Order: sequence, then C-alpha cells, then structure tokens
Amino acid sequence: MAIKAILFDLDGTLLDRDASLALFVNDQYDRIPQLQAVRKEIFVQRFIELDNHGYVWKGKVYQQLIEEFSITGLEWQTLLSDYLNGFKRFCIGFPNLMRMLTELKSRELKIALISNGYGQFQFDNFESLGINHLFDEVLISEWEELRKPDPAIFLRALSRLGVEAEEAIFVGDHLDNDIKASRAVGMKAVWKRNSPVDSFDAAVADGIIDDLGELAKIALS
Repeated sequence: MAIKAILFDLDGTLLDRDASLALFVNDQYDRIPQLQAVRKEIFVQRFIELDNHGYVWKGKVYQQLIEEFSITGLEWQTLLSDYLNGFKRFCIGFPNLMRMLTELKSRELKIALISNGYGQFQFDNFESLGINHLFDEVLISEWEELRKPDPAIFLRALSRLGVEAEEAIFVGDHLDNDIKASRAVGMKAVWKRNSPVDSFDAAVADGIIDDLGELAKIALS
C-alpha cells in the first residue's frame, strides 16, 4: 500500500532538544547573577544530567539545583517561568530538517506532528523551527488529553489526516512511545537515532536514520 502520510515526534526527532537546552542554560546562567555562585560548566552539566533528555519536569530540576548548590535569593518558580517563556528562542532543528520536509511535501504527502508535553510550550518550540506551514495537523498531548504511547492519539491523528495506518509512517526517537506504539496501531515506524552507541533490535523498527536527510529515501522507496 502506498505511503500517503508521515507523522513525526518533536523532541529528539525534529528538534535537537539537547543542543537547544545547552544554549538556553548557558544563556540563563549568564543572565541571572545568583546562579553564578556556581562555576558555569558545573551548573550547566548538572542541569543537563537532571533534565534527563526532557523526561524530568523542569520545576523539579530547578528545585534540585537550588538545594544542591545552596543558591540563595532566587526561587525555583522564577527559573521555571524564565525557562517556559524563553526556551523557544533557542530551539534549533536537526540538520536537513527543512529540506526533508519540503521534499516530502513536494511529493504531496500529508505531514503531522504528535508530541507529548504541555500544549503552548511545545507548540511555541515547534513554531520557532519555522516549519509549521508544512504540517497538516499538530497534536500535543496536553491539548488532546491523550499522550503517547496511548494508541488513541495515533488513531486520532490518522483520522484527521484521512489516511489508514498502513498508509502512514511514524518517525521518532523513543523506543516505546514512538516506535513500538506506532507499529502497534499498524503504522510503519522509523527510528531517529541520535547517538551511534544507541541501539536496539533492528526488527523493532521498519527503518533507522541517523540524519533527517535519509528519510525521504526510506519513505518514498
């Protein structure tokens, strides 16, 4: 059956979240004097460790940092608000992001996003990449009141696109939330590998890419 739609995860798939976060944390450190009681490289490294690729909510990260480094004169809520309002200014996509999406769109494929996270925050980050005009549908877990790996959010996206699961590919970086979950509803799944040391049984995915520029060849073959 011919492929009619490509659906994407956001963080770690289209958005280079680790690089974006490093840019933001360095800037936040430079702007907020109370943080500078800690050496910059130590603060940034510890933040990234506690963040755990975005799977730990930033409120908890900031509370832990303030406690560990005995930072005074600063509330964690202030840091969290700064993050929520400012992170979007540092969002960068992976290489070949625009070229890949433009090529898929030129082939008249439908394109959608399914992202876990807080609605406006995730949408702002997505929008900052300058790619929203290429997407037919955007589903964010808070707004949908569903989150991956729940099959319902995949089925809802397919319904809005007007395609069957067998006519769609899902591209993501998370084994359970993206790869296994999309395959469970009948979609093909392509794993976006972000480190050469990351691996899992190749049989779990229908394809593996290290660069977004590789996707068109798999999707259109």
